Amino acid sequence: MAFEHTSVLLYETVDGLNVVPDGIYVDATLGGGGHAFEVCRRLSSKGRLIGIDQDADAIEAAGKKLEGFGEKVTIVRSNYRDMKPRLHELGIDKVDGITLDLGVSSYQLDTAERGFSYRVDAPLDMRMDQRQKMTARDIVNGYSEAELYRVIRDYGEDRFAKNIAKHIVAERGKAPIETTGQLNEIIRHAIPMKIRKTSGHPSKRTFQAIRIELNGELDVLKNSLDEMIDMLNPGGRICIITFHSLEDRIVKSAFRKNEDPCTCPSHFPVCVCGKVSKGRVVTRKPILPSEEEMENNSRSKSAKLRIFERS
Repeated sequence: MAFEHTSVLLYETVDGLNVVPDGIYVDATLGGGGHAFEVCRRLSSKGRLIGIDQDADAIEAAGKKLEGFGEKVTIVRSNYRDMKPRLHELGIDKVDGITLDLGVSSYQLDTAERGFSYRVDAPLDMRMDQRQKMTARDIVNGYSEAELYRVIRDYGEDRFAKNIAKHIVAERGKAPIETTGQLNEIIRHAIPMKIRKTSGHPSKRTFQAIRIELNGELDVLKNSLDEMIDMLNPGGRICIITFHSLEDRIVKSAFRKNEDPCTCPSHFPVCVCGKVSKGRVVTRKPILPSEEEMENNSRSKSAKLRIFERS
């Protein structure tokens, strides 16, 4: 199928960048190129857009979407955790803006063989980067019951995590769990009927948890934010779209810490720790999709946009 993805909070995000026409911008989760396209429209012939994505299908799709902008665009296949060395290879030390859209693309969800969705039966995969050897199948069949419980509890925030882990281990003892459909059925039987009827799809949280664990999503985000803020020119902005509370808490905390890094006790009359603010949080409260956007794109409903500006 064609790579199709509707960019969430498109204009809110690009407006939030305050694009300087001659500036250098990074779309660190390029996807289908929707946000990047709008940024490029606002750049002069001297401006530059660097698109980064680890998904080969996204790289191909974005390349086609952005080809009309010519040499203004450079696309790199990489994980955004390696943004700094990838930009150094291009002779870039500082940029004027960075965007991160942390959602799974519609293409990844809707392409059965990618194994992200609990709605279709397919091999357990869930790799964002298909060069990676480990898949969701390896986690489901290889992690201990305690490890599975930790993953589902911490990354899925599922109150039935212990029972789900127990059921997975019991079933794989009979035969390996190979497909999303098999895992779906196991999870369904691990959750009480009355809960299944009132709390949305029973597999949503577990599938999210396994995907996050496999791709190291939260660790990459947590370990990259400070460095990305350091890479911004004065007045440069980073705009981040999150889709669940685990991501949003990390972004919110990092932005606050970079705005006010002081570690002195509150009763000290003056700061003596020497830590200096790197900028300001532009969004005291996250920007949410409009009613119209949520109606037109149901996958936007949980999205939150936060923005930080470098001083």
